[in-house]
Amino acid sequence: MTGSADLPLLSDPPSYGTGRPPFQCEFPIAIANPADTNRLSLTGVTRVRRIKRMRSKVIWSSLVSLACGLSVSPMGSAFPGLELPGAPASEDPAVYVIRAEKLIERPGVVHENTSVLISDGRILEIGPDIALPDGATELKGAVVCASFIDPWSALGVDNGVLADTKMAESARTADGLNLFDVDHLFQEALRAGVTSARVQGGWQGKVCGLGAFVRLDPTLNDPKHAVLLPDADLAMSVGHSVNRGATFQRMGDGTFQMISGDRPTDVFDRVSEIEAVVSSVEAGEAYRRAEVEYKFKLKEWQEAIAEKQEELEDDFKKAKKDRDKKVKKAKEDGKEHKESKYKEDKKPREPKFNEDKAALARVAEGEIPLVVEVHRSSAIRNLLAGTERFSRLRLVIAGGSEALSCAEDLAERGIPVIVWPSLRGTTKKDEFTGATLSLAGELAAAGVPVLLGSGGRDADTTRDLPLLAQLAVGHGLEKEQALEALTIGAARAFDVADRVGSVELGKDADLLILDGMPLEPFTKIQYVFCGGRPAVTPEDN
Repeated sequence: MTGSADLPLLSDPPSYGTGRPPFQCEFPIAIANPADTNRLSLTGVTRVRRIKRMRSKVIWSSLVSLACGLSVSPMGSAFPGLELPGAPASEDPAVYVIRAEKLIERPGVVHENTSVLISDGRILEIGPDIALPDGATELKGAVVCASFIDPWSALGVDNGVLADTKMAESARTADGLNLFDVDHLFQEALRAGVTSARVQGGWQGKVCGLGAFVRLDPTLNDPKHAVLLPDADLAMSVGHSVNRGATFQRMGDGTFQMISGDRPTDVFDRVSEIEAVVSSVEAGEAYRRAEVEYKFKLKEWQEAIAEKQEELEDDFKKAKKDRDKKVKKAKEDGKEHKESKYKEDKKPREPKFNEDKAALARVAEGEIPLVVEVHRSSAIRNLLAGTERFSRLRLVIAGGSEALSCAEDLAERGIPVIVWPSLRGTTKKDEFTGATLSLAGELAAAGVPVLLGSGGRDADTTRDLPLLAQLAVGHGLEKEQALEALTIGAARAFDVADRVGSVELGKDADLLILDGMPLEPFTKIQYVFCGGRPAVTPEDN
């Protein structure tokens, strides 16, 4: 694909983990179910954006409201008394001072005997000698660190959306969230120290739509604070086994055992699916190029029109005299004077808007990451080869059961792998055959950025995330690497590192107060702060 040498086809590459421009709501906030007004006091006119091919039973009081009103603003001043744009607006307006024997700012950066001042949902001050403001609550703990993030979760996603196999690229998981009917699962995730997650619908399909980054505190009943990013990524999948129903196998002792009826994906089908992923990115790149070319040509046309108009204004008097002479001469000759017609340059035609290609254009430009669940080594190699020429593409591998064979390429390109260190037993699907609990440690040792997730299939498993991390640690992953995977690493990969993932001035107060170092077997969580309020206290454990 070529273009003019001086044509600015693409903007400068985005800096990862620095946040996004403010999200603009595309439709009015509405309540479709009057029974939910005891939870959400929102009114308006119902006009829900079309969700192409998303066949699901959605609780609209949650899905419409949660997608609206979000403003992800750049970091404001971290000084008391100044308004902080984009703050999570804690339900509890109280001020807290946390005294920590050890403060883990981020993995590898630890401060001794340090305090943290929290107000209005944000970290306003960090230091050894913070005075206790009037009316503030003082808490003490052995260790304070950032709370955990699940970058591959299904918690809060409507079951119909989660199982949808025909989602469009522009379909948003944020439009299919149900954050109010699974309060017990949210509370269990909070007790485990997990306060936010990237959630994704349609995991069984080839295209899974746009994922969302959500906060997991069910008491944050203002929807705009429950969703940190409604468009955290665009997800696709390659090589899922095809379900053909359960079958029974006769065992040696005469009994019957039910086994999975999933049929492994044919190698040629996997190649075809990889080609579809690459073609999608190409389509997005072409769409963005057409958009930029149109803007460039439109600007040229507007400048040419302005220049011609200025020229006509300057020559108006002379042109009028010349015309009068021509009219007079025509009358003298008994002829009709014919006006010369001005031919204006044709205005460039704006490309037709396509919401799916627009989502793919954001992927090609690197505005949002492309998460591809892929497991087989051959498929991963083909995916890496097919996407290598897209210099702006931010690829993230989910699963990667056999990614170790491609570790050198993954490390060189800085492509994160979200590992799901789960115990699957003998009934695991074909694509997980090569998965081992040592995968995370071996990838990290090879220099691959490793994240740890709960698999994105079952809402129940987000609460097990710290246990899964400990499994990975027990099989070779360094504790510091595991902590980074659960905090700043996940936040950086999905553009929320300016808000969560570490204990720094101006960030949201999503914190853990522990009686020991995180991810140690006998360490207990005393307090969990989510959005600046204590969502879990010692009385809850």
